[in-house]
Amino acid sequence: MDLPLTRLAIALAIGLLIGLERGWSARSEKEGERAAGLRTHAISGLLGGVTALVGQLTTPLLIGFVFVGFSGVTALFHWLESQDEHNFSATGVVAGMMAFMLGAYAVLGIPEIAIAAATATAVLLALKSTLHGWLQTLEWIEIRAVLILVTMTFLFLPFIPDRTIDPWDTLNPARIWELAIFVCAISFSGYIAIRLFGERNGVMLAALAGGVVSSTAATLNFAKIARVNPTQTTIMTGSIVLAGAVMNIRILLIVAALNLPLLTALWPVLGMAALVQGGSGAIMIIAGARSGQRQVEWKNPFDLPSALQFALFIALIILLSTLAARHFGSNGLLGLSALSGLADVDAITLALARLQDPPIDMTVATNGILLAATVNTLIKSAIAGWTGGADIGWRTLMTSTGAILAGGIILLIMNV
Repeated sequence: MDLPLTRLAIALAIGLLIGLERGWSARSEKEGERAAGLRTHAISGLLGGVTALVGQLTTPLLIGFVFVGFSGVTALFHWLESQDEHNFSATGVVAGMMAFMLGAYAVLGIPEIAIAAATATAVLLALKSTLHGWLQTLEWIEIRAVLILVTMTFLFLPFIPDRTIDPWDTLNPARIWELAIFVCAISFSGYIAIRLFGERNGVMLAALAGGVVSSTAATLNFAKIARVNPTQTTIMTGSIVLAGAVMNIRILLIVAALNLPLLTALWPVLGMAALVQGGSGAIMIIAGARSGQRQVEWKNPFDLPSALQFALFIALIILLSTLAARHFGSNGLLGLSALSGLADVDAITLALARLQDPPIDMTVATNGILLAATVNTLIKSAIAGWTGGADIGWRTLMTSTGAILAGGIILLIMNV
């Protein structure tokens, strides 16, 4: 990879890749009617690589001088082309500049990064019609939601302390902020899924994605939608239950990665619960979508204040759980499992599956994880009722109780 010829070959390949798309998009034009095509971009990439090699032997300033001259010539010919065709676009100029610079970087830097950037460039160029069509369908609330998510993730998160700040060494502001981001992201992904795939399929995808990230956060999101759109209660109840089924499957996957003997004890119980939840959730979503109910009215893809309040609530539960564990010691393991289930099941699942020093009894670990999952399932019914109203709360509770009873019957059969 360090041979100059190898790097020059990569620079040429980068130019060919970008030129392939540029030449194909202008394939209807006759020879001499386009400013740059396949050959020009290929030579541009190679020119960048050769310039970088010569710059290593003379002065790095050479790359800058050649790049300025190359950009000027490229812009001039594209300007002449635009005058003839009345087509005002800087894309062709930027594509040529990109081919040159990536060719130079392939020689001076990390070739894999140059290849990845060239691939991304070619894909973006090829998706012109798709991206423009997508932009035409966007509304202001969607753009605002994207801007808020990007700001929360890339502007605020790096400056939030990534360490515990309380006397009990429990609360990490960065982790709390990440939870708020997850809640907003789940809500926004559901909004986009419904717009792209329709109400029934979109809601199912949103429920599955919510269950993978946080079924509790997904519950909050779907309950809020039901509160604003009471006719959608059946669909949103099904979404909450379906996200709960994914949570049980996620528990099994975590345990499978850490403790296979524990998986043997858990999968029949959690598998049955997931089967009941998944089946009933899918039936409710399909039935609600077929009933002729009006579409969901989206006033906002997500509600940032509610997301922050939810994140702070989860942080409080985590703090109380930690204090209870320290106060009662190992004798309160099942109590800790129940308290942990108020907020999250992943943490207690990881702890019990990995707990080997001191060794933990398999029955205690099994009961602890099942207790956390049961409490979490029930608390989500309470969240649904509190956020979305009594109707969705009772429906979620009845379906969740059925899943818990089905899992309990399997557990009793296994212990007989």
